[in-house]
Amino acid sequence: MALRLGDIAPNFTAGTTAGPIDFHQWLGDSWGILFSHPADFTPVCTTELGAVARLKPEWDKRNVKVIAVSVDPIESHQGWVRDIDETQSCTMNFPIIADEKRVVATAYDMIHPNVDDKATVRSVFVIGPDKKIKLTLTYPMSAGRNFTEILRVVDSLQLSAKHKVATPADWQNGKDCIVTLAVSDADAEKMFPKGVRKVKPYLRYTPQPNL
Repeated sequence: MALRLGDIAPNFTAGTTAGPIDFHQWLGDSWGILFSHPADFTPVCTTELGAVARLKPEWDKRNVKVIAVSVDPIESHQGWVRDIDETQSCTMNFPIIADEKRVVATAYDMIHPNVDDKATVRSVFVIGPDKKIKLTLTYPMSAGRNFTEILRVVDSLQLSAKHKVATPADWQNGKDCIVTLAVSDADAEKMFPKGVRKVKPYLRYTPQPNL
């Protein structure tokens, strides 16, 4: 069965390019991003891993640990890392899981037989410090992921985890947020001292509260 938002992210032990890990212990109290790749030495994946490595300062700023998974062995991963560093002008700075027996791929439903019965599709899981799944994305093998967008969603998730707000379409960090429907007008005035702009009874904006 596919994992749903709010489910506990399945734990696992695995070998990685940074050594063996217990996934939940490795996450600790951080947010996590687990993302899969169809295979090593593939062109789109190479660009994706380079993009994620170059974003390390942004992940660190948000207390996010990133980890990739591919069904190839560690020896293959290590050779691929050298290619990634060379071609993407980066230094790989996060682990790649060696999932030869497809334990992780199966637990996270990353293999879609109608596409390929062996390789994983491009799955993304954002996991909170409570080990619950906060976001899932599934891309086809042909489309590289937009990790700037994933950063944006992490900002939204972390904001809504601390404040009773949601974020509107195309929201960017620093822009106005939406007061959730669970908050009354009276409580909103107290909760958001920067002010509440009421467009409709159900549509109320407030400046981003954590700035």
